[in-house]
Amino acid sequence: MKTHASLSRRSMIRGLAALGAASALAPARSAAQEAAVPKAPAKGTVILFQGDSITDAGRKRDVLDANNSRALGNGYPALAAGELLGAYPETELKVFNRGVSGNKIPDLAARWQADCLDLKPDILSILVGVNDLWHTFAFGNKYKATVEDYETGFRELLQRTLKDLPNTRIVICEAFTTRTSDEFKPLAKYAAAAKKLAEEMKLTFVPFQSVFDDALKAAPAEFWLGDGIHPPPAGHALMCQAWRESVGI
Repeated sequence: MKTHASLSRRSMIRGLAALGAASALAPARSAAQEAAVPKAPAKGTVILFQGDSITDAGRKRDVLDANNSRALGNGYPALAAGELLGAYPETELKVFNRGVSGNKIPDLAARWQADCLDLKPDILSILVGVNDLWHTFAFGNKYKATVEDYETGFRELLQRTLKDLPNTRIVICEAFTTRTSDEFKPLAKYAAAAKKLAEEMKLTFVPFQSVFDDALKAAPAEFWLGDGIHPPPAGHALMCQAWRESVGI
């Protein structure tokens, strides 16, 4: 009579043999596929997320510690931090969130020394743009800057950063929306300006608008972006995934 142990061993051997055969028949991974495989960040890496309310995501602004759940908020920075810290505990990774609701490029520039340069991030992620457009037609139309002003201010901010932190890897995130009203159609120009800067300066670019456009094939807009701008949990999870894939960690 065959024992359970012997059956288990034979099943395991057959499974390993089948796996080996499948591996032999599988096509070789392309260079792009190999590049997409996440890699552990260097030991002691400091990651800083910067931006507006989408990045802020309800963080406690009086809590400034790295890797603190209250300081990270409830959005994609917190999800990315949790995944990275869980996957690479040996790297002594430090993740900060300094997103501030309502911020535009001039607001980031005004607080850049304390909220960016002084932290000396190894990886700096910036998502900004929707307020630079939105505030031109909301809140009494008091904000008069144009997309050209956005591009100029963003370029100056990036040049300042690269001068002070030449070894920092900068990640530019694309502004996005699922709103289709005429007021929000110009956001595509802001996204294009950010992509242009990323290409000119050879920075990493995260195509969030394309990611959400593709996601609309699987679920309606409100599932991913409740009000067309601010993501619920599903949208933040999608952003976290896209960010990690683009950055490669």
